[in-house]
Amino acid sequence: MYAMRRMLTAALLFSAFTVSQAQTPATSSGTPSHTSSPSKSTQVTTASQAKAAAQKPTDDANKLDINTATVDQLKSLPGIGDAYAAKIVGGRPYTAKNQLTTKGVIPQNTYDKIKDQIIAHRAAGKK
Repeated sequence: MYAMRRMLTAALLFSAFTVSQAQTPATSSGTPSHTSSPSKSTQVTTASQAKAAAQKPTDDANKLDINTATVDQLKSLPGIGDAYAAKIVGGRPYTAKNQLTTKGVIPQNTYDKIKDQIIAHRAAGKK
């Protein structure tokens, strides 16, 4: 069981590294640059802000609970793919949402993208 878990963890880490390498150019292109075309960078920033505002829930009832969410629900969050979703599920339970970074489940920049969309409800005791 221990060996299987280590192999799965290694596979997930490799997948996460591969996914993060593939996503790196996409995230760097979204940052505004001071080139001869300022209107283009303004449009990118405006589009990014509009997309982020549309995805942000306004209250705790609309936030995704990382202790009970399915893998598919987690994958709907920005920056979360198969590997990170599996790591989040494997690291349960969480008492606070920032444990995703303190436990090393996801990197800080990914957490920053989703922190306003998630919550970690404390698990109820077993009956």
